Amino acid sequence: MKISNEQSNATPAEVELTPEVANATLMASFNRTRSRRTLLKSAVAGAIGATGLTVGAGALFLSPQVTHAEAISGSSCTIDSIKTILSVAATAERLAVTFYTNGLKEANDLGLSGASLAAIKAAQIEEQIHELFFVANGGSPLASTFSFPHGEDTFDSLELFIETQQQLEGVFDSAFLAAIHEFAAMGQPVLARIAGQIATIESEHRALGRFIGGLVPADNWAFAPVLIPSVGAAPDIVKEAGYLSPRPGNSFTYHQVSTNDEGVTFREPEAVGC
Repeated sequence: MKISNEQSNATPAEVELTPEVANATLMASFNRTRSRRTLLKSAVAGAIGATGLTVGAGALFLSPQVTHAEAISGSSCTIDSIKTILSVAATAERLAVTFYTNGLKEANDLGLSGASLAAIKAAQIEEQIHELFFVANGGSPLASTFSFPHGEDTFDSLELFIETQQQLEGVFDSAFLAAIHEFAAMGQPVLARIAGQIATIESEHRALGRFIGGLVPADNWAFAPVLIPSVGAAPDIVKEAGYLSPRPGNSFTYHQVSTNDEGVTFREPEAVGC
């Protein structure tokens, strides 16, 4: 499915990016030192997921300055251009493809086999399909070579691999949910729906990763948190978390992978008409 010219040429008002509390909260969770074993075995980690936040009963994943009413109304949010959203999304998908590709290369060391290996392979293909879609519709990837917070160790330990996967998929969830809001604010319902179609798949990846890592329950969010104020804020957050600083010994370059797999279906963002 190609985005129409009317959609791709939309030019919302330029607004300065202000990640503020949401950015600081997410970064604090990324930089917090935690035991790898605690990450996988602690019941608290089950509630934390990608955010690193402990949440009391009835609490929402919101910054202290955001009320429940404001969350529903969606006030005070940055609106990026469509080009920015597509480009950031294409970059995120390249990072995801690179992550899963290297995980598959080291499947033996990670102990991935059978259904777990098939799930990681499917995730790789789905991220590649997403990347191809965003590029075909005008996205210009901002990077093709990446780093990981734990470097090459990421692919030697299943614990580190899943920890990294949870962080990435959690950020992707938030970014695509932010995209839904931005597209809706632009009056672009088709694009908002496509962003939602992709967000649901990223969430599936996160739950499958938790299952592979032995985290219980595998599906532990009633509401996916939105800790990124806008899609345009994502690159700085991801960079500070250690994914956009390649250097010798921690440099992983994106390469397009084959999407051949009969098990992966619904390859275009199709939907029943109104």
